[in-house]
Amino acid sequence: MVEQTRFSRRAYVAGVGSAATLGVAGCLGGGGDDTVTVAHMPIFPDLQYYVMESEDYLAEIDATIDNQEFGNGPDIVQAMGGGEVDIAMFGVVPAMITIDRGIGAQVTAANIKEPMAILTHDEFAPLWDEHGSDAFDIWADENGEQFTFGTFPQGSVPDVLLRYWLQQEGVDPETDVTITGISGANAVFQAIANGEIDGASIMEPVPSRVAEEGLSYETFRTSAEIMPGQPAAVTLMTDSVRESPVATQFLNQHVRATTFINENPSATADIVESGIGMPAEQAQQALGGPLANFVTDPREIEAGTEIFAEFAADNGQTDEQLTRDQIFDYSIYETL
Repeated sequence: MVEQTRFSRRAYVAGVGSAATLGVAGCLGGGGDDTVTVAHMPIFPDLQYYVMESEDYLAEIDATIDNQEFGNGPDIVQAMGGGEVDIAMFGVVPAMITIDRGIGAQVTAANIKEPMAILTHDEFAPLWDEHGSDAFDIWADENGEQFTFGTFPQGSVPDVLLRYWLQQEGVDPETDVTITGISGANAVFQAIANGEIDGASIMEPVPSRVAEEGLSYETFRTSAEIMPGQPAAVTLMTDSVRESPVATQFLNQHVRATTFINENPSATADIVESGIGMPAEQAQQALGGPLANFVTDPREIEAGTEIFAEFAADNGQTDEQLTRDQIFDYSIYETL
């Protein structure tokens, strides 16, 4: 956990008590009475949170918003298990792990879809064009070692996408290539810059940064080409929040933030720089690229989420393959 800030509670409408506003006062968990604790990460796919914060959209919610910034998804899962978080904006895989552990929560919104890219060394694409998936064997023969991908640790969103794509191409992720787990986008970029890996499955800002710095890597495939509707970051709400007016209020502001991102790239780029640390010029380039598909409607990611649910079960991250009905609560979005 890196940062904690607090936003002033909006004055309630006259005649509406706090118990009515929050369903049951003090029962939302993380931050105490009349407080909703929102966990998020400083990553591109959580951009809606930073827009809501910057544009003061959170003031439209009838609760004190306790902002908890985390460095990774597993820590958010742990915090949710301890009752410390009410709303989590993080990867779809840790969201499924949370649900599988019996923590009362469901996904109420997507944050983004299809945000990943498969990057490969410039010398790989010509091999693929000529030999198809046999290019990995030829690469190994010519370089004396297997093609090495770097991505987030096994079971993460970019890792699942990479393994899914390889399997679709008839390539065994366990034997035909090497997949190295790397923690954090900056570390993936450094591995690329240092020539330590031959390719990566990664989100922005890495693809834009690689292109801007003229490194010998290119976007070989986008997630839209591999898995239309591929899920990434989602918004997960505990049952107590979903049963309160806060759920609708929060999603209304989520929709506003999504619209703001899609209609105001220059202003959004400044928010990215201040909130996530990506230079505004680079952020604006990323926002205009094929990976910046910010959405709120959870149905836009439901098909891809089923694929991820299968992978999560196969990897032992969940005890069973979760169904759509276990993962999603569409009702809140559908009432907006």
